[in-house]
Amino acid sequence: MKQDNRQIIKGLPRRIALMCLDCGLIVLSYLIAIMLRFDAENAYMRPGVIETMLPWLPYILLIYMIVFWFGGLYEILWEYAGVRDLAQLTLLAGLATGIVMLIDLMLEGVLYRTVLVLGAVFIVALVGGVRFLWRGVRSLAAQARSSKKDRRRKGERAAPLLIVGAGNAGAWAVNLCKNKNRSFGDPVCIVDDDLTKKNLRVQGVPVRGTISDIPELVRKYHIVEIVIAITSLKGERLREVINLCNSTHCRVRMLSDPQAVDENGNPAAAPGFGLRELNTADFLSRDEVQLNNAQISEYLHDKVVLVTGGGGSIGSELCRQIIRYRPKQLLIFDIYENCAYELEMELRNKYGSKVPVVTLIGSIRDKQRLDEVFEIYRPSVVFHAAAHKHVPLMEVSPAEAVKNNVFGTKNLLTSAAEHGVERFVQLSTDKAVNPTNVMGCTKRICEMLIQTFAQNTTMKCMAVRFGNVLGSHGSVIPLFEEQIKQGGPVTITHPEIVRYFMTITEAAQLVLQAGALAKSGSIYVLDMGEPVRIMDLATRLIRFYGYEPGVNMDIKVTGLRPGEKLYEELMMDAEQDKMGKTAHDKIFVAPPMQIDLPSFYAQLQELQEHLENKDDAIVEQLQKMVSSYHPNRHVNEDHTVSAKSGNTGLLDKAEVARALNDAQKPTA
Repeated sequence: MKQDNRQIIKGLPRRIALMCLDCGLIVLSYLIAIMLRFDAENAYMRPGVIETMLPWLPYILLIYMIVFWFGGLYEILWEYAGVRDLAQLTLLAGLATGIVMLIDLMLEGVLYRTVLVLGAVFIVALVGGVRFLWRGVRSLAAQARSSKKDRRRKGERAAPLLIVGAGNAGAWAVNLCKNKNRSFGDPVCIVDDDLTKKNLRVQGVPVRGTISDIPELVRKYHIVEIVIAITSLKGERLREVINLCNSTHCRVRMLSDPQAVDENGNPAAAPGFGLRELNTADFLSRDEVQLNNAQISEYLHDKVVLVTGGGGSIGSELCRQIIRYRPKQLLIFDIYENCAYELEMELRNKYGSKVPVVTLIGSIRDKQRLDEVFEIYRPSVVFHAAAHKHVPLMEVSPAEAVKNNVFGTKNLLTSAAEHGVERFVQLSTDKAVNPTNVMGCTKRICEMLIQTFAQNTTMKCMAVRFGNVLGSHGSVIPLFEEQIKQGGPVTITHPEIVRYFMTITEAAQLVLQAGALAKSGSIYVLDMGEPVRIMDLATRLIRFYGYEPGVNMDIKVTGLRPGEKLYEELMMDAEQDKMGKTAHDKIFVAPPMQIDLPSFYAQLQELQEHLENKDDAIVEQLQKMVSSYHPNRHVNEDHTVSAKSGNTGLLDKAEVARALNDAQKPTA
């Protein structure tokens, strides 16, 4: 308490000085108002008006000082002031003027109201203007001192920088570089495809050409870094721009969202605002997903929502998306406490400690634990993202895949149906279509379970089928990046292998949208775009990190892994002709398939019994249950599992060239 009093006393001289300055500015404001109100033929009235107002001036100043003091004007740090602080000044000046006019009306009514109103306008302009002017002077002085220190320390100018985009984002990028004392670089030119902007200047930086001129401008101005500052750039065009920038061998970064401003409207101070490195999602970018937020909100808002596997890659992103729709409660259910805890802390840091998030530890294999969760929390919506998904590992341990993916899902569906869940959304995979591996086969059985529960319960059950997700745990891109950082070689299993890819955010958004469609028993298939050859992906990443495939970074073909196939499919043969459209252009629907329920559950019982036996018996039973399952696995004499076929070897330069040429051919 004593320390607080000392701090207040220490700040008094500054506040008193500001009050004296404001008194002078108020007097000057009224003098200007009188001069403007009584000009030309009325100029002779000025001395009389001044003489009339002089006796009132001490009271006017006193009223303004009281209002300013108790209104908190002298508590504002004008070094960091923004629009909100200027609005506060305007409000206080208006309040003080209103009090003066009211007192004048109650007493003699001798003051000129136009002078009082004009005076208030000039008070706001002068008081605010002087403060912002002082802030500008201090900022310029600080920049000058910092630049002088930087030149003394570095002995050279900041790195020349080229900015892509002459719009609002480009202006933010220029401002960011200048406000950060050129630590981000020295912007020397801008490019933009809008020809009307050529030779114009953005905050003093000239627009020198279009995006196609980047290589020439890099050579001309000795550019060492390029900043892409067009936040609306998506899809194929973004990839083209990134490839062009990377071809110059400059460092390439992107501007973070310039709309990410803080509460005072200050973008440079906003968390995460600035320049970021490129990532793989940028150069594999697709057009932004358009969501029907009203439709999604209708089934999530004010509902208890359970996400199994909520700490995983897809599950955690689902949770981040769901919380935006303000559910009554979000339940994060996962067996791995670390990831679930980190997600909960992330959500609490972002939305506040009272965000309705509960983290529950447990396994979908444990029916008793599931019943306990459903009984206590009564969720209305379930997103099922918990699964064993690593294809080679599940080939070695098929029993674990069956226990978790098949019977864990059955446990979850049973508990959900018994406790009145309204909607159940199962996350599936393209590997469930004509599977060649245990994991894909178990996910196909999960789809069959979804359809049986849809036919025999009141719960709306649906599955959402999609391909590989960029950046998810165990995906190929982190592996490639780690191999490149270690100097190579980059390993791929086959030169012709292709996969569908989607960003985590896009996948989660489309899952939520598919859940809103709510046609029970349906399998929703996401539009994954064109499949990507893994060889093509590897070469992009290698060049992204500044290497040349087959020259200073080798590519090694290791052969197909157990359960792996050259290409994935999103639809089964029986679904092709019956696949229908939905209200969303990126979501298609396969109609429910007829399943002989007694036979299916008898086969499930046999599968349960085989869990106690050899793994081979489990695989054979899976083949009986899923006729389209053709295993690509071979059990060796030492009990290890390998693929039935696959080439291995290090590609020489000629082979790499041929593989690259093949990888760039259009995919059927």
